[in-house]
Amino acid sequence: MPAPAVLNVGFYNFVLTDKIVALVSSESAPMRRAVQNLRKEGNVIDATQGRRTKSVIFTTGSTVILSAISQETLAKRLSTGEIVVEDE
Repeated sequence: MPAPAVLNVGFYNFVLTDKIVALVSSESAPMRRAVQNLRKEGNVIDATQGRRTKSVIFTTGSTVILSAISQETLAKRLSTGEIVVEDE
């Protein structure tokens, strides 16, 4: 079985690439409200290490991940293959 590929979303935090549905900017007011509502529900993983949230990563299921790295940079990492394949 091949090892799962993971994307570095900053500060040594990783997300399985096959679980990513969308990479979205957190700049708009509707997205900020959505994140606030998801925080209240407990469906947010904050991977910003206290930095400003630049992107929101929607995953399969109801969990979202907050990243201090822009969605453009994350998308570039995905498209160029700058991901990590973990061997077990």
